[in-house]
This record gives sequence, structure tokens and C-alpha cells, in this order.
Amino acid sequence: MSSRTQADVMIVGGGLAGLVTALECRRAGKHVVLVDRDTPRRFGGLALWAFGGMALVGTPLQRRMKIPDTPERALQDWLRFGELDLTDQHSLAWARYYVEHSRSEVYDWLLAHGLKFLPAVNWVERGLYGDGNQLPRYHVLWGCAQAMVKRLFAALQAVDTPGSLQVLHRHRVIAIESSAGRPTGARVRDEAQDRELRIDAPVVVLAMGGINGSSEQVIAHWPADRPRPARMLNGAHPYADGQLHQHVCADLGGLLVNAGEMWNYAAGFPHPQPHFAGHGLSTIPCKSALWLDHQGRRIGPQPLVTGFDTHGLCQRVAAQDKPWTWHLLNWRIAAKEFAISGAEHNPRIRDQQLLPLLYETLFGNHRLVRQMQREVPQFLVDDQLSGLAAKMNALTGSNDIDAAGLQQVADAFDANFANGDALHNDEQIRRILHARQWKPDRLRTCKPAPLQQAGAGPFIAIQMQLITRKSLGGLRTDLQSRVLNSHGDAIEGLYCVGEAAGFGGGGANGKRSLEGTFLPGCILTARAAARSIAH
Repeated sequence: MSSRTQADVMIVGGGLAGLVTALECRRAGKHVVLVDRDTPRRFGGLALWAFGGMALVGTPLQRRMKIPDTPERALQDWLRFGELDLTDQHSLAWARYYVEHSRSEVYDWLLAHGLKFLPAVNWVERGLYGDGNQLPRYHVLWGCAQAMVKRLFAALQAVDTPGSLQVLHRHRVIAIESSAGRPTGARVRDEAQDRELRIDAPVVVLAMGGINGSSEQVIAHWPADRPRPARMLNGAHPYADGQLHQHVCADLGGLLVNAGEMWNYAAGFPHPQPHFAGHGLSTIPCKSALWLDHQGRRIGPQPLVTGFDTHGLCQRVAAQDKPWTWHLLNWRIAAKEFAISGAEHNPRIRDQQLLPLLYETLFGNHRLVRQMQREVPQFLVDDQLSGLAAKMNALTGSNDIDAAGLQQVADAFDANFANGDALHNDEQIRRILHARQWKPDRLRTCKPAPLQQAGAGPFIAIQMQLITRKSLGGLRTDLQSRVLNSHGDAIEGLYCVGEAAGFGGGGANGKRSLEGTFLPGCILTARAAARSIAH
């Protein structure tokens, strides 16, 4: 059984990029049909579950904190850290557009919708050698990205212009239909009713996300010159499977570029209540934890420390002999530093609970640490290092961890403190002290101290794995978010936004993100598409 519907604009995907495109197209008086494969409860895609961090340039909040940021300075950091191909004109154009317009097109636009940011700018991805963010740019939405999704969806429903909105949940686009080289709509499968629907639309906007939800796609596009792990957790979504990317390239002449560039994370563990097979949680690793290999040896000679170069961390973890590493820490460190990325495990920010947030920031998030101890098998706690070693071996079903060796690792680190602060000589300690110079980081980073410090226990070991997150490559687009063919010509009526477009141009971030560029990238590309469609 097949039925037919008509629209001015059909949008494929109900994540943030699709939502913003729909909102702006409706404000322009367009009849919009939005097709989303997920359930109504999950409308908003990964943004609904995201923490809500955004890399923004030249904001009033930065000025209040005396951060002298400019688009020119941000672009220097972006191009250097991302190692963008200088011949990739479309990705370069989007990188430049981002730093020049993130203040007006994202920050100001969200404030106009009644959203707020926490009153501190965090400093992430500083670069292993200071080659990343030279200044703090990481702004956090009050209410996490979930508050943004809900507010924008409410705005979408409240639009009072000619035209209409139809949202089709649990529908999957089977194929984009075309005539004379331009899209005319799509064939859609209603997965709840097991029937087919045809949508006629002269404009199609692709907002289906990236390819990192498919392990097959991740493996197929993994760069040959980089170590590839034996397995990874899924921090994206299995619906981000790359099938529409392939269809657009094969049947409509689109061009998928930079598909091997991905933004993965080095420290994840399986979700205790998984939403799908292989679902993982990405932690915000503790700077003060010792990062160990599968045998409990400290990875070096340069120790692994988060917050400087996530891309580099992933490569070093992928090169290990086994597909997991260990974080060794104590309760004192975990209470102050341990966090999980996303809205689900940050209820104080997500639910805008100011006083509990301040309390946990000042006195430690013991609630989350106890929750992990109860729910996560990979989160091991013991009063003695020897007992911890036994639990680590029991978890992996091996004898990889030698209790005496684990004790030696802790003793060697603690020896740095035997003769006072003036005689520290450890690269991890130096990086921690540098991070603590910035006040927001000082609130979340322990003052360096012995791991075996009296009263700091019990000890904790966390088994970590690599976890997928974002695709940095995507379909080639111009600054109007129009899909380009192999000749560089726009395919009339076909647009691509957000992660599906590599957050603009097919790879605006290059090899590395300055972190927090993804949510703004969805907004910027979506608004550009809607402006082009409206005109």
C-alpha cells in the first residue's frame, strides 16, 4: 500500500540540523515535511543527549572573562590544529564562516530564543604543544543541549506563517527520487505500519547525520596510515549508517569526501542501560588519573592526559596491544574530576539545578561516583591496590595485571611528592598545574598529590575503550549548503546540513576539532540552507 504527500521542502533527519532547517523554512512560509527514523521521544537526535558544549568566538561572555578572542585568531588555531588541506576550498570556506559568524548566528540567535550559557568559558583541546585552542572558547548551555532542542522544537510548533509542518516519526527514506538531475522527493518506508509513502518535494535537505554509527563504515573508511583498534563502542547511533550518503553519490552525483576523518573518544565504557547494541558512554577522563595499558603499566614515555589533543589520544590508545586501557585513580580524584559526556549523566546542568551543581562542584560529585560503582562493571573500587589488581584480572579473565607491578607504578608516581612541590618532575603533573591556572579548570582539577595519599581512597580502576562519536567528513557542499557534484557544480534542489555535510563543505574541521564545533556547525549549515531555500 502506498500513499503520496506533497511539500515545498522535505528534510531527512530530525537531529539538530534538521530541526533548525525546519524552523527557519517554516518561518519563511514553506510547507515542510520532516522525515525522522527514530521515535518521537528521541526527536532531536544526538543533540537531545549531548552535553551542550559549543566553541564560540568573540562572545560577550569571553569579554567578561577578559579572553581576547577574535575570528582571525580562532581561524589560525582552527587551521593549524585541524591540519586542513589548503586546497580544499569548500572546507576552508566553512571554517572561516564558522569563526566569523558563530557569535551572531549561534550565540546571539540562541539567546534570542531564551537560552542561556553557564557563566564560565572552559579551555579544552589546548593542543599537545600549545597548538590547539590558544584561548578558552568552550561555552556550555544551561540545561544542556536538551534544553536547546526542546526550546527550538517549541518555536517550530509556534510558527504562525502560511504553509504547514508535518513530522513523520519512525519513517525511513529508502531513496531520493530525481528527474533531469534534480530531486523531486523521496520514497519513504513507514517502519511502524510497514507501508510505503511517496513525498513530492522540489527541495530535499539531507540531515541524516554521519557514518560513525556503523562499525562497517568506520572500518571501511579507517585511514590506512593510522592504527586501527580491534573493536570500538558506539557513541553515535546505528541509524547513522552512511547508506544515504552512498545513495546520493551513486544516483544523484554527490561527492563524499574526507570520510576517514572521524572524531572519536579514547575513554568510553559500555552503557549500563544500553539504548542499542554496542552502545557506549564517553567519559570526560580525569586529568589526574594514571593512564595504563592492559598490563597495568603507565603508557609513556609521554603520559596520556586528557584536554590537550583528543585525536592524538585516540591514535595512541588504538596502537595498544589490546583494545582497552585502564585509568588508575582514587576516590578524591574521581569525586572532583570524573564526568560523563552528555545530558543523561549531568542532571544538575540538564535540569538547571543551580545549588546542587554548585555543591557538587565545590565538594565533589560523590553521587555520580557511587552510581558508577553500582551500575558499571568496568568501574572497579577497592581499598588496596592488590585487591584492585585482582578485580582487574577477574574482569578481563586474565592474569595481565601483576599486583606488585601496579604497586610499583603508584609508588613511582608518588615519589614525585617525596621532596616537596619544588622537585616534581613528571609531565602529567606539569600539564595539570598548567590547566589549573585557568580558574574554571581549577574547579574541576585536583591539586597534584600522591595517589596513595592518606584519606584519598579507596582506589579506583576504570577499564576504558575507544568509542565512536562524530564523522568529520561528509557530502561536499558550498556556503549555501547546496550539495556539489564532482565538477563542483551545485545539484539544484539538493542541500546537506550538519554532520552529513562534515559540518560544512565536507570536512570543515579537518583532522581535529577544537571541540564544541559540532552543535554550532549544525546550526550554521542549517540556517545557511534555509536562507538559500527561502530566496
